[in-house]
Amino acid sequence: MPTVKCLSVSQPFAYLIVKGKKTIELRRWNTKFRGEFFVHAPIKIRTSDCRRLGIDEGALPAGAIVGKAVIYDVKKYQTKKELRADQRFHFATLDFADARFGFMLKSAKEFKVPIPCKGRLGFFDVPLEKNKTKDSDITSEIFDEEYRTRWINHH
Repeated sequence: MPTVKCLSVSQPFAYLIVKGKKTIELRRWNTKFRGEFFVHAPIKIRTSDCRRLGIDEGALPAGAIVGKAVIYDVKKYQTKKELRADQRFHFATLDFADARFGFMLKSAKEFKVPIPCKGRLGFFDVPLEKNKTKDSDITSEIFDEEYRTRWINHH
């Protein structure tokens, strides 16, 4: 069964990634992984970050895969000054000083229907299967959405 890499990102940051607003995801660890991955939002929502960023926490999905993005590079931060210079791309507070790596993101897309899923630390594999949802067509809804939209709009 095919799998896709997935990364848990706390809300409201998962929301900002899939909306294409957050283009750097800060981590304490590096990765060699490049390519498309799912964005998972854990159950716990960071309410203080929601308030700071003016995002309604009640509208954020949690405990689910909420979209996808592409990691195309990793930036290594040497100083707090470098981290501060990129704040408009990562939205983190500057007390997140022990973050040394910024996963550079592009091509983010929000899923119309979040997929319930339990998160894990680091990158983890998610099997592409249909039987975890009541709607048997949910997989094609998500993975073929771009292709179908282009085809429908073309005809």
